[in-house]
Amino acid sequence: MDTRMPSIRRLSAYAIALLIIAGCAASPPPPPPLPAATADTSERSFEEAVQVATDGLMSQLQARSDPAAKTDTKRGIVIDPMVDALSGQQTAATRLLEQRVGERLQANPRLEVMPFQVASLSKAQYLVTGTMTRVASAQTGARPVFQIDLAATDLKTGTVAAQASSRAKDEALDTNPTPYYRDSPVVVKDQVVDGYIATSKTAPGQPADKVYFERVSTATIISEATAAYNSDNYADALSLYRNAETTASGEQLRVLNGIYLASWKLGRTAEAEDAFGRVVALGLANNNLGVKFLFNPNSTDFWSDQQVSGPYGFWLRQIAKHAAAAKVCMNVIGHTSRTGTVQYNDRLSMRRATYIKQRLDKEAPELVKRTHPSGMGFRENLVGTGTDDARDALDRRVEFKLVDC
Repeated sequence: MDTRMPSIRRLSAYAIALLIIAGCAASPPPPPPLPAATADTSERSFEEAVQVATDGLMSQLQARSDPAAKTDTKRGIVIDPMVDALSGQQTAATRLLEQRVGERLQANPRLEVMPFQVASLSKAQYLVTGTMTRVASAQTGARPVFQIDLAATDLKTGTVAAQASSRAKDEALDTNPTPYYRDSPVVVKDQVVDGYIATSKTAPGQPADKVYFERVSTATIISEATAAYNSDNYADALSLYRNAETTASGEQLRVLNGIYLASWKLGRTAEAEDAFGRVVALGLANNNLGVKFLFNPNSTDFWSDQQVSGPYGFWLRQIAKHAAAAKVCMNVIGHTSRTGTVQYNDRLSMRRATYIKQRLDKEAPELVKRTHPSGMGFRENLVGTGTDDARDALDRRVEFKLVDC
């Protein structure tokens, strides 16, 4: 993470003397320089690490506060739901991080944590984003740790006002994805999510990611829709995702994916297939389509549970349809989780990619010469735990990457 502050132009002693002679010494003193972002690489317990990062954020915000402001004036803060930086998913651990950060911010008498809703954006002063990233421990032989990155962006200027980091030991934290991400057929990590992650690591004084920040109002609706889906309120979720879709920045992977998920849960198969087709079209247009085809262990047979693999037929149909219509050429790339030897997983991922290619060729024969299978094994894991369950399902994906024909 780059925590460097913007360079500050320093005046020479001679120039300062000239300013004083000119009478500028009587003008109000300049504001104090922004404190440097707090980057802490000590490895602490999760609770301690959250406190260190949150307190670092608050100390920077306090340094920016107006000394003349009334002491009883609270500055509003909204928190955009926090994510895992490698996968872009919300997990039980990121939700716990968000909860703990919110509690500590709310305990500050000068701050008020407001709901992440459209109405709050015009009232709050700061937007807080946060990520967890699994990184190698500095201690030889120790388990990987989680880097916590928090940022507070000024909602009026779009400039990051504070940024702080810390590292937490993995104390059996629950990294299971929340229901929306567990059920998602694709890797829900587009430019908007990438922008959120980048903003959380941006140094104070620098602008928040433009793609992300300009879409914050739509993010509030997505957040509400996702909360409804996670609570099994699928009809409400579908209505909210469709509402998000009508906004100026509604064509996002999270929105179209949400429409697919809620429609499928409500038994609206035709609507679900149409929505998945739009997910595919958007993914291909941005060369960013990773689909979670789950296979039985050590085989190229799809997962036996029809609750999981039931829609795979129309997933393949839609991928073939849109790839053929766009006249694109693609690499079909198989991935595996981190279980077994490198050589074994290379072979297995290649076999699975070949199987998916064959299914696509059957759906659209014109793709025979436009698709090429390859296997990456576990070299490009997004999670990397090797648990072979819902926690690392993204590592057993098949990607479709556009190449020159």
